[in-house]
Amino acid sequence: MLEGIRRGAKNWLGKTVLTILFGTMIISFAIWGIGDIFRGIGVSNVAEIGSTHISTVDFRNAYQTQLQNLQRQARRAITNDQARAYGLDRQVLGRMIADAALDQKVAELRLAMSDEDIARSILEDPTFKGPDGRFDRGRFNDILRDNGYNEMSFVRDQRRVYLRRELGDALSGNVKPPEATVEAIHHFANETRSTEYFVLSEAAAGDIAQPSPADLQAYFDARKANWRAPEYRKVVTLAITPQTLADPAQVSDADARAQYDRIKGERFGQAETRELQQIVFPNEDEAKAASEKIKAGASFADVAKERNLADADINLGTVARPAIADPAVAEAAFTTPSGEVSAPVKTRFGYALVRVGAVTPANVRSFEEVASAVRQELAVSRARTRVQQVHDQIEDERSSGKPLADAAKTAGFDVTTIEAADQTGLDKKGDKVALTEAESVLRAVFASDIGVDNEAVNTRDNGYVWFEIAGTEPAHERKLDEVKDEVTKAWRDDELRRVLATKASDLAKAIDGGQSVEDAAKANGAEVKTSTTVKRGGAEGLSPGLVAQVFNTQVGKAGSAAGDGLTRIVFKVNDSVTPPFEADSEEAKSIAGQLATTYSDDILTQYLAKVQSELGVKINAGALNLAMGGGDAY
Repeated sequence: MLEGIRRGAKNWLGKTVLTILFGTMIISFAIWGIGDIFRGIGVSNVAEIGSTHISTVDFRNAYQTQLQNLQRQARRAITNDQARAYGLDRQVLGRMIADAALDQKVAELRLAMSDEDIARSILEDPTFKGPDGRFDRGRFNDILRDNGYNEMSFVRDQRRVYLRRELGDALSGNVKPPEATVEAIHHFANETRSTEYFVLSEAAAGDIAQPSPADLQAYFDARKANWRAPEYRKVVTLAITPQTLADPAQVSDADARAQYDRIKGERFGQAETRELQQIVFPNEDEAKAASEKIKAGASFADVAKERNLADADINLGTVARPAIADPAVAEAAFTTPSGEVSAPVKTRFGYALVRVGAVTPANVRSFEEVASAVRQELAVSRARTRVQQVHDQIEDERSSGKPLADAAKTAGFDVTTIEAADQTGLDKKGDKVALTEAESVLRAVFASDIGVDNEAVNTRDNGYVWFEIAGTEPAHERKLDEVKDEVTKAWRDDELRRVLATKASDLAKAIDGGQSVEDAAKANGAEVKTSTTVKRGGAEGLSPGLVAQVFNTQVGKAGSAAGDGLTRIVFKVNDSVTPPFEADSEEAKSIAGQLATTYSDDILTQYLAKVQSELGVKINAGALNLAMGGGDAY
């Protein structure tokens, strides 16, 4: 698009058009209030609370850190648009405003924490402890780096966190829920009902006559939106990705075998594992002395006992080499023969002796078994460098004014034409269209139009998808004749549900009147089933809808619920049992703990709302949107 603007500005007509275009934009900004973005708290700040300003830079950094964390948890890329749909931007800003409000309250109350207390809190934090249960400096540094901190900034931030926590504990630290509430939740969660039931199949509804033309037309007229044809677009696409460019046939046997040798241990089999024990000594002399004792006949367990170490203190378990964080320990563990003890090893925490127990050898699939997969992966890896070259070549062709099909042909590729696709990626038959990076491309396709010079869509594997809109078919209402079969089926299904619901209701009344569940089931060719462990949280083999209806029905009464597909379930509640409440039980304590947390959160939320109301909060919607990379008001 920018290249097109540059080309257009090279002649007098283009310059005139651009002058008019940008002049109109400037006037529209003046009319519609673009100045609001720069008024009030300034474009450099996204929010202001009391005397604290939340800068655009700080918000963007916090947002990006949270987005990266979310991507790591989801194990996939998440776009800005997706993150905003999740409400991530509002969550980040809300947290920053809340933190700023509490920080000002902490300052007002003159709460403080010494450096010694901060250091002790960090050293005792389980997040930073290694396998031996002690503070791990390497782990500490890795976590800080992953979250965008250095040590100084982290300590400064943690001081504020701990002080906010002190304020919160003072407000709601000793909240205790009423015992009556805990007991009520216990009864609600643990009430157990027994029920007998049977399923009315579609056959129980009997023959469903075909609808008359008038009935079918009336049914269709009342539900026209259900059969409305969506907007379809004809799309010309070209996908250039490492996968599409990869040519496994170009990978030689020698290269494939070399790649196999590099990755076979972790990719194509079970890595060697070893049963390990470890004793860590504060200095080398003590480690050497212990090593000499073992050589003289003492056992590893004897040395551990002398140092008052239990089995849990020395056992590392059965592990593979990559699971050992310290390289020196890993080297010793996987070079020492089974049943022997290593020489003293210098580690991050001192000097260690490592004892090797049972060894399970590696089990790796042969090259012949995985050769095709290795060649494909190697071909894809090599193709990544070519992707950018092809991208630049196609962009050069498009910049000269060529349509996508011609640009692709010049570069040696063929485009794919999708005759019709709706926004969900379905064609007119309801089948999924073949489209690389379908979700992102379709979003771009339906935001564009015929004749628009579209930017290529980036794929998750660092490729590109180009597209052009070749035609559009607007959404429109269909006539009954176009969808008669679908409408007839929907009418029949609704009628069948109605008949079965009426029959199930009549059977439930008959059972309430004295008929046995067994007799009612036999009369309808059904089999009676029983469930004696129905709780509100669910029961094996019962749908959530049936469970809900069982608890909405009085004990001794019958009822009905929707079953799978078009079926209907008739049931009778036979019994209800609730175990006695014991205030000192683990379950009661767990319920009380969860309630206390809920009450505490509610108190803190109300307190925070009051503090924010007193301090005053201003949000710069324009600056916030710009920080998110948007162009419209937030």
